[in-house]
Amino acid sequence: MSSDALSNLLQENRVFPPAAEFAAQANAQPAMYAQASADRLAFWAEQARALDWSQPFDEVLDWSQAPFARWFVGGRLNVAYNCVDRHVAAGHGDQVAIRFEGEPGDRRDITYAQLQDEVCQAANALLELGVGAGDRVAIYMPMIPEAIVAMLACARIGAPHSVVFGGFSAHALASRIDDAQATLVITADGQHRRGSAMPLKPAVDEALQTLAADGTSPVAHVLVVRRTGGSVEWTDGRDVWWHEIVERQSTAHQAEGFDSEHPLFILYTSGTTGKPKGILHTSGGYLTQASFTHRNVFDLKPDSDVYWCTADIGWVTGHSYIVYGPLSNRVTQVVYEGTPDTPTHDRWWDIVERHRVTILYTAPTAIRTFMKWGDHLPAGKDLSSLRLLGSVGEPINPEAWMWYREVIGGDRCPIVDTWWQTETGAIMISPLPGVTGTKPGSAMTALPGIGAAVVDDEGRPVANGGGGYLVLTEPWPSMLRGIWGDPQRYVDTYWSRWPQYYFAGDGAKLDDDGAIWLLGRVDDVMNVSGHRISTTEVESALVSHPKVAEAAVVGATDETTGQGIVAFVILRSGALADGEDGAPVIKELREHVAKEIGPIAKPRQVMIVAELPKTRSGKIMRRLLRDVAENRELGDATTLADPTVMNLIASGLATGTSED
Repeated sequence: MSSDALSNLLQENRVFPPAAEFAAQANAQPAMYAQASADRLAFWAEQARALDWSQPFDEVLDWSQAPFARWFVGGRLNVAYNCVDRHVAAGHGDQVAIRFEGEPGDRRDITYAQLQDEVCQAANALLELGVGAGDRVAIYMPMIPEAIVAMLACARIGAPHSVVFGGFSAHALASRIDDAQATLVITADGQHRRGSAMPLKPAVDEALQTLAADGTSPVAHVLVVRRTGGSVEWTDGRDVWWHEIVERQSTAHQAEGFDSEHPLFILYTSGTTGKPKGILHTSGGYLTQASFTHRNVFDLKPDSDVYWCTADIGWVTGHSYIVYGPLSNRVTQVVYEGTPDTPTHDRWWDIVERHRVTILYTAPTAIRTFMKWGDHLPAGKDLSSLRLLGSVGEPINPEAWMWYREVIGGDRCPIVDTWWQTETGAIMISPLPGVTGTKPGSAMTALPGIGAAVVDDEGRPVANGGGGYLVLTEPWPSMLRGIWGDPQRYVDTYWSRWPQYYFAGDGAKLDDDGAIWLLGRVDDVMNVSGHRISTTEVESALVSHPKVAEAAVVGATDETTGQGIVAFVILRSGALADGEDGAPVIKELREHVAKEIGPIAKPRQVMIVAELPKTRSGKIMRRLLRDVAENRELGDATTLADPTVMNLIASGLATGTSED
């Protein structure tokens, strides 16, 4: 990235120091940084001992086979026991663990005692179906309590699970089942989405038919939860109803301790082309860091907080901050099945008001969508219960950060902007509420016990004010233990550029105070006339304009400049009068970017669109926008929440063009 671009990027003078009243009650303490710096391994050992171990560990870290780590060597524990049973044993069985809200309006509270019974029953059912420790289980389910029960049941018997997002195609599901050699698939008849009951099991049937045709299907059984009541095709001897086998099981099951390095789950990174990349996480180190970060980054008070992470369990955020981190800390949490716009655009705020949610963790894409829908929707609900807000999934632009704080948080809630990955397993960079000051748009600093740096092309740390590549300099407890079945790919992917560092694949900048600003994936950096410009940089500039609600930027091949910047923008309500031509606004936006960053960053094209192509988890699929910008045939759009969006964008591209 050019020095001019860096000097203009995300200049942020607004700083929010920790509020005194929040700091007085915060779980995190300033001394944590000094403690971790003085003896990092002792710090992590202390966090690990907050869990219940059936056999204590005798070595904190074995890094002798770097980059393959072993944490808490010799220790044994049961992850499900730590998330459920120990809370019941401590007298908290009557505390609500899950407040489930179905999209149609059905609701169900599950206490820790009830959750323990259901997990034990599901574990016994898995054993009856022939699943044992080490066997892989694929989970392809909607956001319903049984999905969480299924994950915990797998953890309880030591069967690594592979959760596949319920929006993935049958082809993507088949490739993941095949790669993991899963012997059981757990699914549902369907799920509720935007007011409709959508089938889910047919994708499982198609996936298994594909594998059977190749003679490679490892699946012996399909366990099916009845959610929508829709009719499903049935294969006798293979397919089993959840309510018929699980609910007749005993609620007694003795949890066995497994080695700290016993595989807990495989999670495949996003994408539906090429060989799947199964990220492997193990038990003791992962649970230690997921639990520590959830307790301190979200300042969880288990006796009073109501926590809501809006992610799906098909993504790592759902693993770490719906299932394992929160439940290990005895959370009471909301689990919501549906979409934010069903039946009305204020559904989320209705949930916050009714359940008195105190901690909300969501994605910048969702925040910008709510900005577009208007302030009147959250203003119509009582959000005074909220005391902390979190952001995850991508860099958040300062304007969205401020809107989140002011409109949703009532200008009183601290915001934790968290950076981490499927590969890291848990949060790595984030403010600690009550300890760390915050700047709109910055993830601030690495957490205690985490080594992170921004380096140049030669791997040398940059000075404050400089930009480059985000790397992790020390092994961490929740780090991936490799790529399932392909250890060399793990080394090549993450450790080959600088063997002494884990390269995260993201670009970052240090501001003049040393705060970290994430710039997104380095492969989302455009090369315009020799200048390296981040898509995040241009998107931030566009969204800083008062008429823009959301923006996505891609680089398209350009004969003159190498790459040209193509921007897709959603305008705020009222930005265009009825019948008004968008050309003046497009010109205004191009000039605005030039002013904010520099003339080199002025978009070649700006297109005003009604929607952007997003997955059901809220991520923008920029590769599809590149296909449109370069007039290529569209790639696989099956994971989009609304695949028809791409047809509208492609058909309207010419009308949104403005070039010098």
